[in-house]
Amino acid sequence: MKFVIQRVNRAEVSVENKIIGKIQKGLLVFIGISNHDTKEIADKMLRKLIQLRIFEDNNGKTNLSIEDIDGHLLLVSQFTLYANCKKGNRPSFIDAGSPSLASELYNYLIEKAMIQIPYVGTGEFGADMKINLENDGPFTIILDSHEICLHK
Repeated sequence: MKFVIQRVNRAEVSVENKIIGKIQKGLLVFIGISNHDTKEIADKMLRKLIQLRIFEDNNGKTNLSIEDIDGHLLLVSQFTLYANCKKGNRPSFIDAGSPSLASELYNYLIEKAMIQIPYVGTGEFGADMKINLENDGPFTIILDSHEICLHK
């Protein structure tokens, strides 16, 4: 599982010119899921995401988590995070999770996030989405479950 995390002042996702998810200050998270991912991996990744101290405190140090600032989350599925560009010029997506598994884990992450974060916006799995955002920084971090979790 891969998360590309962007600290934002605001972000929104639209499908067919209709805004379906919108947040204020918080994190926009693009989520890539592979066939090796599980709910246990999703739990670890979500815990890491929520505990990341990447918001500034009163001293200007990145020392606060999204919970500390009562921030928002916008979770967007993004299978292209598993693009393999080793051969040729056309990316291969063979490492991306099957649509059924990816949809299940994406929805699982949303449900779990909503338990901990008061406001969670979402994209639409499999849709042609347009993202509009204002970075705060910019501040972008990549979390990869291969680095966070132990795979067998």
